[in-house]
Amino acid sequence: MRGVPDPPDRDRRAWVAPTIATVLLTVLEPVALLAAGMSPMATDSCGPDDCSQALMAALDTVLRGTVLGGALTFCAWLTSWLLPWRTRWSVPRAWAAALSLLPPLFIVLLVFHLPEG
Repeated sequence: MRGVPDPPDRDRRAWVAPTIATVLLTVLEPVALLAAGMSPMATDSCGPDDCSQALMAALDTVLRGTVLGGALTFCAWLTSWLLPWRTRWSVPRAWAAALSLLPPLFIVLLVFHLPEG
């Protein structure tokens, strides 16, 4: 008995970009959350009232970026998996997978480059 053949426009490598994004996010997301959670300790030496405006603005950006970036990461990651597995959707799928990596990467880079307090 012969099964139903795949449609001619089925993308056989549709799983590659979402899988790479998933693997990278399993490493990058915990690092970003840990860095964002520990970033308020940058105010330990100056106290939250005496710290520079640049530091406080950067910490606010980290907080907002963690919340909004988490939603963006999840939506882009989910989109990369849920787009139809057709050749037509291969480029948007790759872009969605790449976009899902940007918010946690932004948080990690921002935390490691905080201005002086």
